Amino acid sequence: MDMQEASTVAVSEEELSALKPDYEKEIIAVIRGNNSPKVIQSRLGDYHANDIAEIMHELSPAERKKLYRVCDVTMLAEIFEHLEEDDAGVYLNEMDLRKAAAVVSELETDTAADILRAIEKEKRALIIDAVNPEIQKEIRLIASFDDDEIGSRMTTNCIIIRENLTIKQAMHELVEQAKENDNVSTLFVVDENEIFYGAIDLKDLIIARQSDPLEGLIATSFPYVYAHESIDDCIEKLKDYSEDSIPVLDNSNRLLGVITSKNVIEVVDDEMGEDYARLAGLTAEEDLQEPLRESMKKRLPWLLILLALGMAVSAVVGIFEQVIAQLTLIMAFQSLILDMAGNVGTQSLAVTIRVLVDENLTFHQKLHLVWKEMKVGLCNGLLLGMISFVLVGFYIYFFKQPQWTFAFAVSGCIGISLLLAMLISATVGTLIPLFFKKLKVDPAVASGPLITTINDLVAVVTYYGMSWLLLLNVMKLGNQ
Repeated sequence: MDMQEASTVAVSEEELSALKPDYEKEIIAVIRGNNSPKVIQSRLGDYHANDIAEIMHELSPAERKKLYRVCDVTMLAEIFEHLEEDDAGVYLNEMDLRKAAAVVSELETDTAADILRAIEKEKRALIIDAVNPEIQKEIRLIASFDDDEIGSRMTTNCIIIRENLTIKQAMHELVEQAKENDNVSTLFVVDENEIFYGAIDLKDLIIARQSDPLEGLIATSFPYVYAHESIDDCIEKLKDYSEDSIPVLDNSNRLLGVITSKNVIEVVDDEMGEDYARLAGLTAEEDLQEPLRESMKKRLPWLLILLALGMAVSAVVGIFEQVIAQLTLIMAFQSLILDMAGNVGTQSLAVTIRVLVDENLTFHQKLHLVWKEMKVGLCNGLLLGMISFVLVGFYIYFFKQPQWTFAFAVSGCIGISLLLAMLISATVGTLIPLFFKKLKVDPAVASGPLITTINDLVAVVTYYGMSWLLLLNVMKLGNQ
């Protein structure tokens, strides 16, 4: 592409950017305008609920209250579905009790339960008391599960029919329940005791003849999860199926609700966020608005552990003072060994945690994983060690010490140390999460900073130990 064409493309992109509507400014202008409530609501109806949710934080409390009064309950509920729970809790707290209860009644039950957890206890109780008894029951059911249980993420928005119905009766039930529940792509079947029996695809029900038996449409091998199962245990099972909804059962196999594909995406996203936080040495995720004290509480526990390990690394370096005093040049290459060892350990940790998501790994497969990571560490260490031997040797000869023997003796020691450090670090990065898993602890707790610090210790001992053994005792290169 020549300069003229590139300029044309650049202008085109700028023009497209200029033509792209700025929904944020438009929505704020509508809300701050002086039109009648009916006109404002009509204009806001032209925008997606997610676009309105994204500008809520830019409105003043008075402007938000205007929005609450102008919009009907259905529109507000759609907006609240796209808000973070903490933000939604703040906004719900701003509403009058009657409007807040009406919005909660329109929300998905799992979303309602999450938002209610984020508001003050007194108003939460008042809102729950103000909604109808059936919704109260559903919200309290979901709220009864711990945050790490899959039942806390389910919704009761689903179609449930009995197994002894005819095709015509099943269609009638679908039409009646669809007035309140919009997750209609799959119908869930229970017996007279509410025990889960199977599921029916909506398409199969629509094309079935009235004379066909309903039993022939029911998939009795449909996947399901138990409400008290941990989210970690359920994630892979949920991801393995492409169903729009997966039923959630109690311990008596009664159908309580469903996990939708939207819930699955949220669960996976939350778990990845938590794992990322742990890999960074945090006890939980943080956000931009989090108070200083809370951020410190999340970061300090691991930092104290790492401080102790860091002091151990420093103490080990102190043990090799005599080596450093006689071969000061080797200090210049310490970071090379430490950084490579840390990188290899973190890579092995990431691979191992990803593999350990599979709960069905056998002992043989775990051994294979350790062996594979050791081979990768060995081969990469051998290759990088050889490169270091050549490049560092020439660097020392031309810029530090013009003696071939000394230059390549030091670079050879560095190459061997790099090989050993990478091999050991890959092994450590694999074994530590396996050890945590054996102890029934989330392997993500074996965080990146922890692995890196342990591998610093390994690298220091390896590097200075090899320097003491090879350079001082075997080749007698001290004081150079």
